[in-house]
Amino acid sequence: MASTTMSHQAIGSTVSHRPFRASQFLKEPLNVPMNFIPKRFKIEATASSQVSVIGNTVLSPSKNKPFESKKKSNEAALILIRHGESLWNEKNLFTGCVDVPLTQKGVGEAIEAGKKISNIPVDLIFTSSLIRAQMTAMLAMTQHRRKKVPIILHNESVKAKTWSHVFSEETRKQSIPVIAAWQLNERMYGELQGLNKKETAERYGTQQVHEWRRSYEIPPPKGESLEMCAERAVAYFEDNIKPELASGNNVMIAAHGNSLRSIIMYLDDLTSQEVTTLDLSTGIPLLYIFKEGKFMKRGSPVGPTEAGVYAYTKRLAQYREKLDEASLK
Repeated sequence: MASTTMSHQAIGSTVSHRPFRASQFLKEPLNVPMNFIPKRFKIEATASSQVSVIGNTVLSPSKNKPFESKKKSNEAALILIRHGESLWNEKNLFTGCVDVPLTQKGVGEAIEAGKKISNIPVDLIFTSSLIRAQMTAMLAMTQHRRKKVPIILHNESVKAKTWSHVFSEETRKQSIPVIAAWQLNERMYGELQGLNKKETAERYGTQQVHEWRRSYEIPPPKGESLEMCAERAVAYFEDNIKPELASGNNVMIAAHGNSLRSIIMYLDDLTSQEVTTLDLSTGIPLLYIFKEGKFMKRGSPVGPTEAGVYAYTKRLAQYREKLDEASLK
């Protein structure tokens, strides 16, 4: 696992000495001095190390009524979205950790996903470090009825953190912090990356390629197995995302087929055999409710104009009612 982790870290992730909590950034003061002293960061090759592709100030959710109250709820929404179709999905190529953007179809899928979650509260967004996941998150949020602006945070260096600081309290209230983490990246497919899937099956045999793609423990040549992917993705979820849900923050994760399968395996307590049969469609959001330390699966929201998912909890129904009331003003 160490060699695989190092390959991710070589992309440029740096790690600060302090544990990361997004809620710390939600309360960060506005008046940060512009002068700064560069600090050194170290690179750690551990699956559960705190990622640094996060950042600056953030951008507290609005406390303006009628949308939020000062007291946090004892439940929180968790939205999972697999990115829309990428250019290499379209070409039937193994993509893995190669940073490939969305196709026009993928852009449309992200926008449609956004419409389906447009009535569900979102306080924080986590994405992988790959552009297709980040595009999906950003495009989805253009459809949200709150009209808050997602802003990618930067903590790669003191300069990056300082230069991206937001000095308007009102602007921060209307923004959503976006935290990018390599631990949420797609499974690294090693020597398969960039190869055509059909041609690879013809070369190595359908059964061999099926094992590389679908088995839990067998990795492709010089790549990650699903088990290895799950080790880093679930560790990051437990250390960074679950505490935010426990604090009452509503979270969206835009990531990839295998990193999300890993997280769903954890949420639904699936076996290693059950997770290998789990398929996630591109651009289809899944909703979970976190309450009293437990995750309750609520399926996929059906659309912004139907009751569907909003009847699952009183809080979601009330949130939508307030959105409706505000739109009439």
